[in-house]
This record gives sequence, C-alpha cells and structure tokens, in this order.
Amino acid sequence: MIIIGEKINGTIPVVKKAIEERDAEFIRNRAIDQAEAGAHYLDVCAGTAPEEEVETLLWLMDIVQDAVDIPLCIDSPNPRSIEAVFKYAKKPGIINSVSLEGDKCEVIYPLIQGTEWQVIALTCDNNGIPKNVETRIDIAKELVEKASTYGIAPERIYLDPLVIALATDNKSVLNFVDTIHKIKEIYPTIKITSGLSNISFGMPLRKVVNQTFLTIAAFAGMDSAIMDPCNRDMIATLLATEALMGLDRNCRKYNTAFRKGLIGPK
Repeated sequence: MIIIGEKINGTIPVVKKAIEERDAEFIRNRAIDQAEAGAHYLDVCAGTAPEEEVETLLWLMDIVQDAVDIPLCIDSPNPRSIEAVFKYAKKPGIINSVSLEGDKCEVIYPLIQGTEWQVIALTCDNNGIPKNVETRIDIAKELVEKASTYGIAPERIYLDPLVIALATDNKSVLNFVDTIHKIKEIYPTIKITSGLSNISFGMPLRKVVNQTFLTIAAFAGMDSAIMDPCNRDMIATLLATEALMGLDRNCRKYNTAFRKGLIGPK
C-alpha cells in the first residue's frame, strides 16, 4: 500500500495554529514523524484563505523538503495555486488533484506533461460527487482520456472514487468497491486511492469504521491511502490485511513491525 501522509494540512486545528504562528519546528517534526513511520509521500495542504495559499504552501514545502527526503503530494483545490508552487518541489511527487470541475485538467495536465509527476484524479464534475457507480466510471474515463492527450498514462494516475460518508449513504462502501472493480477492468494499471477518514464522518467510534474500511478497500484493489502513518492501529490493520492477502511473505513485515514496537501495545 502506498501511504500518503495526511498530517500537514491546514484544515487540522493544530496545523492551522502552527501555520498562523509560523511554527516551523512543529511542521518539521510532523514531517519527520510521518517519514519515519513509513509514509511514501507527504501531503502538504495550506487550508488557508485563497490570497494566502501560495505563500503558505511555499513556506510548508520549504520546511518539509528541508526536513525529509521523501516526495511531496501538493494539495490544493485551486489549480492555479499548484501551478504557482510546482517548480519549487525538489523531486517529482503527486499533484492533489484534478477533476472535471472547471479547468483543473487544462491547468494540471500540461503542468506535469513530460515529467515523472503523478496525479490524483477525483471522480467529480461541476455537478458534484455522483452517487451512482455509472457516472463515476464515465467521469474516470474522461479524466483518463484527457490525460492521454498530454502523454500521461493511466499508471501515473491515482483515481479517487470519493467514498461518501457511511452515515449519509448506507451503500457507500459497496459502491466504492464496485467502482474499483469496474475501473480496474478498464484500466488495469491505474492506481486507486482514498482519504480513509471520509467514510466515518458522523459516526461514533470513527477509528473502527476507518480500519474496517481500509481492510475492505485493500481487498477490493485499492493501491494507496491518504492516512495518518503514525496511527499505530491503522498501520497494524494495514499490515495484517496485507498478510491476510498473501502480500507479506511469511508475515515478515507484520512480525518485524511488532518486534520493533511499531504496532501493538506501547
């Protein structure tokens, strides 16, 4: 599983406070903790007012890239903000994100054309997030087809089917799994990702819902997760799932993590 660390995001209250106070040490420690916990990419999201976003993103990127050597996932709902900070990334990472909303594809795809950058593609358009699987598939096809015109192959795309909160849609995970299966049939090399915590909004015992969703999604073919790599319970769930799927020979990764104290009781 490709882990995209989610802990440097201005919508998180403690991160918002650190950004407002320009607490570089707090951001630096968050980056190091996630890298040491095994994150493959670090999501960096300002979560600030639009007029402050570019400056804040650059500040965050500078701190994170000075602290760790793993690539960034540059995260903004505004493609122009991504365009403004893109050249300051030290190595190819992931752009978060494109969709069929507005001109996002027309800004982001040319930006990463001819590079090793990857991109998260959301299955939504100007009408919002569709509830039915068929519309999500249609959007995914259009996103992939547009990418191909810029020489961006499916294997460089992380498709996010945008799981809807279980509290509002009881068939949310069933539709998510159905979407994964159908997308993988059409594009076998595409990657599937998801923000795990979205599923549990409005639910009690959210971590239990999130962990269970991670297991189901992994079995269904999800390749990546935007998650907290420092959450011992989530990592234990992920490693146990991979072992149960036959992806961890002799359960070495699981047992090693346990021996090193990365999972299990502290």
